[in-house]
Amino acid sequence: MSAQPSRQVEQVEPTLTSRPGPARLRVVHRTDFAYERTVPGSFNEARITPSNELRQSVVETRVAISPVTWQHSYTDYWGTRVTAFEVLQPHDRLTVTSTSVVDVREPDQMPEVDWQTLRRPEIRDARAEELRVNDRTEPGEELLVQVREVAADLPPAQAAHAVCRLVSDSVTYTKGVTGVHTRAREAWEERRGVCQDFAHLCLGALRSIGIPARYVSGYLHPRASAPVGETVTGESHAWVEWWTGSWYGWDPTNDKVVGPLHVVVGRGREYGDVTPLKGIIAVRAESRLSVQVEVTRLS
Repeated sequence: MSAQPSRQVEQVEPTLTSRPGPARLRVVHRTDFAYERTVPGSFNEARITPSNELRQSVVETRVAISPVTWQHSYTDYWGTRVTAFEVLQPHDRLTVTSTSVVDVREPDQMPEVDWQTLRRPEIRDARAEELRVNDRTEPGEELLVQVREVAADLPPAQAAHAVCRLVSDSVTYTKGVTGVHTRAREAWEERRGVCQDFAHLCLGALRSIGIPARYVSGYLHPRASAPVGETVTGESHAWVEWWTGSWYGWDPTNDKVVGPLHVVVGRGREYGDVTPLKGIIAVRAESRLSVQVEVTRLS
């Protein structure tokens, strides 16, 4: 059995020149695998369906798979919608297309609690998984020294903002330098990476000073100035949410609050919890991957 390659989370550098109001967005995410030889079968999981929640409402959504023998949807431990599917017939291509229309609203105000509240045992117990730093998110001592300096004497929410801004100011968005297995400290050493790396660095830094934080995958309309009805090329995107009384989203790649042009798909501890598409094929075979994301503002 051979593992299906997982999709690297990347992002088209956006031009967010204005802050839009509430938006209705259509997102079409198409993934094509072309195998070097016929594959007798495969089992896969896709996390490409937007979530239905307070800040965004899913108007319609569907996942089309070709070929497919069986598919089933469920919600995982982290609340992400998963489409599991099998292809029990010979095939040399696999196409998965998610099409969704989502209403996205402005975020709430940044919540504020003090450090004493954040350090209560019941809070730390409830947020234990969002406080744990693992090998992928461990930021390294050099960054931690700077994090402690910028967060000193600030209340938690302001400290979280300052930490994310530190990462945004220090790392340059660059494709091709890092991959899906790159650790946060390696991205920091390079001072370059994609949105996945920005998110991992912020997660490790925030958790290291006692602020719960989680990884968010989704989509970003990359051009705020695009007129209604114009379809633009986008990418899967990633950002973070921190907890300082309630969850608050921040996009460190763009140093922006998560707003109406961000569509949430899934959440987890890190990228590995929300990989857009992964699977196993029943033979060793190389594959060529093609991914296309189109985003249209409908209103």
